[in-house]
Amino acid sequence: MDIRVCALAWLALAAPRAAAQVHYSADGDPWKQRASAGPDAEVPGWYYNLGITGLRVELVEAQPTHLVVRYVFTGSPAASRVAVGDHIVGAGGARFEVPHRNGYGMDVFGAKGPLEDFARALEHAQAAGDGKLALALERDGKPREVELALGKRYGAFAASFPADCKKSERILAELLAFLLDAQGDDGSFGDAVNDTFAPLALLASGKREHLAAVERNVRFHARTTSARDEDDLINWRYMTAAIVMSEYHLATGERWVLPELEQVRDFLYSSQYLSLEQLNPKVKESHPDSWPTDARQQHGGWGHNPGFEGYGPIAMLTGQGALAFDLMKRCGLEIDRARHDAAFEFLARGTGSNGYVWYADEVAGDSDWADMGRTGAAGIANQLSPWPEASYRTRARKHALLIGEHPESYPDTHGSPILGMGYAAMAANVDPASFRRLMDANRWWFSLAQCGDGTFYYQPNRDNAGYGEDSRLSASAVTAFVLSIPKHNLAVTGRGAKR
Repeated sequence: MDIRVCALAWLALAAPRAAAQVHYSADGDPWKQRASAGPDAEVPGWYYNLGITGLRVELVEAQPTHLVVRYVFTGSPAASRVAVGDHIVGAGGARFEVPHRNGYGMDVFGAKGPLEDFARALEHAQAAGDGKLALALERDGKPREVELALGKRYGAFAASFPADCKKSERILAELLAFLLDAQGDDGSFGDAVNDTFAPLALLASGKREHLAAVERNVRFHARTTSARDEDDLINWRYMTAAIVMSEYHLATGERWVLPELEQVRDFLYSSQYLSLEQLNPKVKESHPDSWPTDARQQHGGWGHNPGFEGYGPIAMLTGQGALAFDLMKRCGLEIDRARHDAAFEFLARGTGSNGYVWYADEVAGDSDWADMGRTGAAGIANQLSPWPEASYRTRARKHALLIGEHPESYPDTHGSPILGMGYAAMAANVDPASFRRLMDANRWWFSLAQCGDGTFYYQPNRDNAGYGEDSRLSASAVTAFVLSIPKHNLAVTGRGAKR
């Protein structure tokens, strides 16, 4: 099959949109950032990973159709074939012609250009081709042609990926094995984001051999939570505990989890903002613009900490709080409906007419969309609401449709792109057509983020934040979770829903 035919086939799936791209700046960000540990500590900066080739590249303003090689992993297909400083100007027999875009905003989102073109050629070489990827290079200003022997072990994603897709299943099996090895002795995977998606992915596999690791994580959450807690940035951790512990109980029926969940519920009751009396006076000094003007402003939400800390309640945490109450109610716990609906009302106040959820409980604009993590959290929370009114599912569908309509910023969410990817996928899954568009538009990311050792890599992103020793675990965890969604083995991925 000719590379251009393969390219057209992929464009038919992904057009007219692709996913978001790095925002790089004149001061060297993100390229100058380095991983402090792990397999990427030897790499001299935070660069784009080019799939299983072993290449890391930088995007440059002066040559927007070039990928500048900044690192080559020893023993990789590119080792001894491509050198640091080479410019990749084409792949798969076609030169890159579309320039990349840089920045953050609805007008510049998109990986169109050499990254998307490279991803397309990479998949073709592993499937319809002979396992070899032809690259057109410029070295010291002179043209050069090389071939990388990639093999055909992975092949290409199916049109229905991650469902009914051999490549997705192979990748998922490798990632689940990696997650088992990455779990700490205390049962944790390191932070609230990883402690969300790693155990959920393992639980979603439906395999008994993974349940022991999930139980260790649930017991970690049980040990480290209580009805009263004064830790810092605490609500993120308690949202994770509520969601993972609930899913574990729903999957296994283990009753010892219930009293532990009650403690988490009681803490979330105490940290939900419902009264001006909860305001910490220090907020007026540290964040005067966030001080509420009346009792209803930001009512019903959760912020980073109790006491209206910092910016006050935000939509990303409030969506998780509403979801936590959904799941705990499914587990049989009593949930105060007034509190629950206060959270939903917070989210509704921050939702534009198109379904986009802004940072807090104000509308950004009726035509804005940008990053979709908050919209995803609101969407899945509304979908799983235990209350009978149709308005919840109506809102969930609106959120899902917006994610499917604008999948460009999927791996580029504000704050934690990894968290945003997981929640946006959950909400898009409410509407199968929207989930399909989300996956098709971000096929390039799943192709390029995969590393030669089977792990997935945290690519540069909008905020260029969070790159360090966790350059592989977070991306691997959320990828495993997203690839497991078609199994529908969790409440958040549609178990028991009519299809």
